[in-house]
Amino acid sequence: MKVLTLVSNVLVMVAYAFAAESSSSGSAGVVVVEINGKKVTLGEFEQKHPLALFQARNTFFETQRKAVVAYVDEYLLEEQAKRENLTVEQLWEKHVTSRIAKDPSEEALRVYYEGVDTKETFEAVRDRIVDSIRQRRLAVAKDAFMKSLRDNAKVSYHVAPPRVEMSMKDTPVRGATDARVTLVEFADYECPYCQQIQPALDRLEAEFKGKVAFAYKDMPLPMHPNAPKAAEASHCAEAQGKYWEYHDLLAKNKQLGLPALKEAARTLKLNAEAFDKCLDSGEKAGIVAAHSKEAAALGVQGTPTFLVNGRFINGTPDYDQLRAMLEEELGVVPVVAQTPKR
Repeated sequence: MKVLTLVSNVLVMVAYAFAAESSSSGSAGVVVVEINGKKVTLGEFEQKHPLALFQARNTFFETQRKAVVAYVDEYLLEEQAKRENLTVEQLWEKHVTSRIAKDPSEEALRVYYEGVDTKETFEAVRDRIVDSIRQRRLAVAKDAFMKSLRDNAKVSYHVAPPRVEMSMKDTPVRGATDARVTLVEFADYECPYCQQIQPALDRLEAEFKGKVAFAYKDMPLPMHPNAPKAAEASHCAEAQGKYWEYHDLLAKNKQLGLPALKEAARTLKLNAEAFDKCLDSGEKAGIVAAHSKEAAALGVQGTPTFLVNGRFINGTPDYDQLRAMLEEELGVVPVVAQTPKR
């Protein structure tokens, strides 16, 4: 166990060290560990475990991405300050701080207070409310000023995100067959967060029609007892050519018990006998298991999880974050140009 732990720790450190050049021929030959006289190179390890370092590389990229964006902002601020013969602090004062709106009136503050969930008196929290409003206005003004500097600058980013090749075997895809961008979602029909993000996905599908393909991979979580059969049922519907109709119906009605899954098939006028046989026999369980195994190999820990053209998106993104990623991949905006959400 100690040897395995040591190997694991060494490989994680190597992933960070070589994340920026993982695809280069030089890094593949680097010896990452020696076990009983046997030297193992990074290339040999990745040949046997091609996905093992993906998450570590992605974490490195996200850290690098934020650092690069911060550096660009710092550079643009310093250059603008020079042009105006000011210090950076004076530049902030001129374009941001001095333009912040005056504090709200006492009446407005009391209205704000009424919407705050607190048992403290207005007098006790007044100064904190004022400070919160000031900080929020300052942040908005700073973001607007930085956006103006970025919009007037020519910045070419060269920080490449890590990507992983994904199997599309037994994976339903809708959208343009020749799309340059594919968004893959690992999801669970019983997951409330998956249900919450669905309207955003529907909106993106309409907005990027003909440009983006959307794929769905099953990852039923252990705490959701109805999710495995719901996933199987969608593939039983797929066998009759109505995967997405069935998927959308489950997303809408959220009825996932076995009788409800069968009733959904009848609502879509599927062959009931064939559907029931498929579902009761567990005929499609292998597909669901394969998707879940792939998710585990990628280090996916929860649903929904998204990958865009093999790029991993940390956390649960909202509509704006997904849209920004799709635009990056379509070349509308450069990679790393977006200011990361904090």
